[in-house]
Amino acid sequence: MARPEEKAKNMLNKWVKMRQEADRASMYSGGELPSKRRRPYLASQCEYLHDAENFRKDIVREIGEGIRKIQNAGMGEHSIRDLNDQINKLMREKWHWNNRIKELLGPDYNAIERRQARDEADLQSISLGLKGSGGYRYFGAARNLPGVQELFERQAAKLSKRKRGDIYKYITPDYYGLRDEEDGVLLILEDRAVAKYAAESQCQHSEVEASPEADTDSEDDDQTLCIGGITGTSTAISAHVAVPSQETIAKAILEQKKHALLSRLTF
Repeated sequence: MARPEEKAKNMLNKWVKMRQEADRASMYSGGELPSKRRRPYLASQCEYLHDAENFRKDIVREIGEGIRKIQNAGMGEHSIRDLNDQINKLMREKWHWNNRIKELLGPDYNAIERRQARDEADLQSISLGLKGSGGYRYFGAARNLPGVQELFERQAAKLSKRKRGDIYKYITPDYYGLRDEEDGVLLILEDRAVAKYAAESQCQHSEVEASPEADTDSEDDDQTLCIGGITGTSTAISAHVAVPSQETIAKAILEQKKHALLSRLTF
């Protein structure tokens, strides 16, 4: 009785296997199955979108399994480094399979993953690991390996450096001297400087008048020095640059127009 039962089970297994192959064959054009179901070494060797997505799922599953294992810090330094290298290799392989799926008119998984990472703003999480130079990532216990922490401390110090925009953001009107006169101290110092300059000028002018050898040119120069500024005021020293008044500017413009008109009318 055992022999017929075994034959029946073998026949059933063969029928189930044939049914599964027939279902897979219906997914491809022409109804032909690829010769191998193993993941090819190069993603470009895969010609079917369904197979490429299945291979990508396998890689994602292997990456998740590796990340789960690498959380154990008691594995040893060499085992952790080897496993971290294997995870990075799988990450690169997944990137190639994402490109192959896009070439086969499938979804752009690379763009989707970048958008998800940007929306979540979690680029340094456990799932993505710490990113080192050249795109190499450190996962789980690999982040605590000797030399890794120093690497990321230098990178964090480089990222924390202030930029030009951050510097301008904290500049207030005090930096440009727009509030220097609010406390009144600067005005008092300016009044003292003006009084001191006026006294010195008056003293020099008195000495020039007392000397009989002084000519008219020196007197004119001293008077001009005492008057000071274009505006003709004695407080012109209080400003770094003497600014003429509106009347002085209007007179200067009028004189220029007169000279221009006379030069045209003169034959």
